[in-house]
Amino acid sequence: MLFNQLPVLVTIAGSDSGGGAGIQADLKTFAALGTYGTSAITAITAQNPEGVSKIQPIEPDVVAAQVRAIGDFFAVGAAKTGMLFSAEIIEAVTGAISALKPLPENVQGLERPPLVVDPVMVASSGARLLNEDALAALTGSLIPLATLVTPNMDEAAILAGLEVTDEAQLEPAAKAIFERCGVPVLVKGGHLEGDEVLDVLYDGKEVTRYRDDFLRGVDTHGSGCTLSAGIAVYLFRGFPLADAVSEARRFLRKAMGNGLPIGRSVVINHQFAPTAIEMV
Repeated sequence: MLFNQLPVLVTIAGSDSGGGAGIQADLKTFAALGTYGTSAITAITAQNPEGVSKIQPIEPDVVAAQVRAIGDFFAVGAAKTGMLFSAEIIEAVTGAISALKPLPENVQGLERPPLVVDPVMVASSGARLLNEDALAALTGSLIPLATLVTPNMDEAAILAGLEVTDEAQLEPAAKAIFERCGVPVLVKGGHLEGDEVLDVLYDGKEVTRYRDDFLRGVDTHGSGCTLSAGIAVYLFRGFPLADAVSEARRFLRKAMGNGLPIGRSVVINHQFAPTAIEMV
């Protein structure tokens, strides 16, 4: 059986030595949702759910070569990006993604496979994961290629140039980012205070709100990576954008609700109910 007979997705992100976020979370999500995951590593991090102690970026040409090698052999159904670290890596990734060809039987009318950009900038521990000079490359080169960009509140504030600290500011931030980059935006409200989580999607025409009770007792490390990877899977499967977000959120919440006690925390359990791989 050839690998390119399976649904193949690619994640372009950093490696998390603790296994909870980045490449590792993406590949777990791809597998749990019945697809075959490939990866291009942008940086090696020494981290665990409590923090990042060391970052070693990969040479930009090596990052691009990884993406090209994947595209040369596999029919890529969708892509997502996470930690990209520098302007040079972003430009290399942008060029490599632009060369990926879509699957005509699954993604009609698109120049390339669906792309979800998770604009990873700062770790929850406070570690800087994107150089300050890389923002222009992110907003000017990569994000305009995206099907969706998924900032959390801190990232949305940087991208929008607005304060984003409460529920009322999520929608204005999403609209400001759309105006800046021209692509749909999901602003994640996981850092809101209170007992509810609100995410706001703006596609340029409509606003969709997703509201749920806040899940406690599980470490949220890797939740953004898991969500964006899940959205990429559902976009590949042909779900409309708002539905793809809804399904990916449902997967994430179940994975969090079935958390596993590992080390000193309870972590997201991506394999709570694996989906059988579907042939395409």
